[in-house]
Parts: sequence; C-alpha cells; structure tokens
Amino acid sequence: THHILLPKTSAEGYEAALLLKQKIRNKVNDRNAFVVDVFSSAAKKFSIDLETAERGGLIGELVPQGYSICPELDRASFEVPLGEVSGPIESKYGYHLVLVCERINCPKLDGTLTRVIRGEDGLGTMLAPSTAEGQKSMGQTVLEVSMQQIGFWIVIFLAGGVLAEMSAKAAGILDTVPWE
Repeated sequence: THHILLPKTSAEGYEAALLLKQKIRNKVNDRNAFVVDVFSSAAKKFSIDLETAERGGLIGELVPQGYSICPELDRASFEVPLGEVSGPIESKYGYHLVLVCERINCPKLDGTLTRVIRGEDGLGTMLAPSTAEGQKSMGQTVLEVSMQQIGFWIVIFLAGGVLAEMSAKAAGILDTVPWE
C-alpha cells in the first residue's frame, strides 16, 4: 500500500488532494504509464509524511490489517479497489490519497487478481494473480505435498514389512526370510 499525505488546510486541502489525484490519473491514462511509478513520483514530491515519501509513499508490502497507526488509512487499505488511486480520505493527520498494489486474503474484493504489475510493454498497468515468478500456485503446492505423503507412506509400509519378517525370523516363526 502506498499513500500520499497532504495537509489539512481548510477546504483548500481537500481540493488540492482531489486535484493531485486527477493529475496522477491523467498521467497514467494519457501516457499509458505504470500507476505505481506515477504515484510514487507524486508521493516523493508532494507528501508531507517524510518517512514514507522517500520510499514513494510505500507504507509496506502485504501489511496486515491494523498495521497503520491511522485507522482511516488502515481501513482504506482493505476496502479500496486494487490498482486505483483512491481518496482523499480525511484523518487527523490530513488528507490521504491511497494506492493498494497487492493484497491477499480478500477474495470477495479482488477475486483471483491480487496484485498490480507492469504491463507487457513495460508501461501500463495490469492486475495479476498472486503467484509471481518462482512461486508455486496452490495446486502445485497441494500436488507436491500429496506426492511427499504418498512417498512417505510407501517407505513406511516397506520398512514395516521388512521389520516384521526380521522379527518373525528372530522369534523362530519363519525358517528363512525371502531375500536369503
């Protein structure tokens, strides 16, 4: 989640936040630019939250609900549409513009598209499933765990059989074990 904090100076602060939001949207639409790049640039330039401004307005990646000290911003992180500049949201700190770039465990809100990625041309913005390169999908993980479990139980079954035969020979119940 990224945010831009603007000062609360009467009605002008709200209007300035609306104007900045529209400028960001215009740059994204007119230039087919990546929304995160445009938003981060604006955050560095305009946000009065100096700690997050130097990181392009980044509050955190995949932060849990309750992470933000500002309840309005925290709520917005789990309510606003993914990849859209939202706000202004008023808090005791000022007016916030919010951009949620990735969110998990919100299937009713996001469906299977859980993150914002750069378009294939290096520009533009797309929504994508949560599996990034190098990560396994849920189906792949389930298959892998299932195969591990099957292998484990086959080894246990064979080891148990061998152990039972050796015990029977030691007790004198069997004269010879099959492999002798």
